[in-house]
Amino acid sequence: MKILSIQSAVAYGHVGNSAAVFPLQRIGVEVLPVYTVNFSNHTGYGAWRGPLISPDDVREVITGIEERGVLPEIDVVLSGYQGGEGIGDVILDAVARVKAANPDAVYACDPVMGNAKSGCFVAPAIPVLLRERVVPAADIITPNQFELGFLTETEPADLASTLASADLARDMGPRTVLVTSVERPDRPTGTIEMLAVTDDGAWIVQTPHIPMKANGSGDVTAALFTAHYLASGDAADALARTTSSVFDLLTRTHVSGQRELQLIEAQESYAHPSMQFEVTQVR
Repeated sequence: MKILSIQSAVAYGHVGNSAAVFPLQRIGVEVLPVYTVNFSNHTGYGAWRGPLISPDDVREVITGIEERGVLPEIDVVLSGYQGGEGIGDVILDAVARVKAANPDAVYACDPVMGNAKSGCFVAPAIPVLLRERVVPAADIITPNQFELGFLTETEPADLASTLASADLARDMGPRTVLVTSVERPDRPTGTIEMLAVTDDGAWIVQTPHIPMKANGSGDVTAALFTAHYLASGDAADALARTTSSVFDLLTRTHVSGQRELQLIEAQESYAHPSMQFEVTQVR
């Protein structure tokens, strides 16, 4: 499998491609990382250095890859946080070019906009861009519950309303929706869930909630789920493997007391997930 991953990069820490690439490589996936920024660290620190890469320069890198004759071999275009409308145009153009070269290729989009605690933290134009142009072009999306509501202009809460919102998202274009950070009002205290919805059904998995903010964990989740699902075609298995790997990564990070994901230290959790959580079919 080859994945063209168009995301940010940081020298210190793990977000964007600096979070997604290594876990994918560790499970045997060839990744072509294309950077949209090259920062010293993620912006959550409040201070960072380095360039935002212009959309034209990002497009040039993708064109150079195309000139090597590689696009027919690309199975997935993966994108995460989109810093501006120009980058959205470049990603959509890359998706169109890859799909023209390989009609079986898919576009997996993590529609990063915000979360329930901090609200929307992207530029005002980005949610509109995602809702109107990017998500309709995607085959797989991996929103959290807040982002799912924003995309569909609904308020998913319990299982029924979250499934209904996922179906509305699927009506927009993508056939597969992975809802991360599902927080149902009736869930047991101290737990959190992930929900996968496809044409074949819907599955949910529950884990203990680890009390920490972990920048980059969504990038790892989107990458691993996409790769596992495309490798097997089995959404329940992909959900189980991804949940196991990410939970162990977050546990190791929490125990370490470090702010940044312990991405390298947790590598055996990607290669050999312990499959410790039961996945339940809910539709």
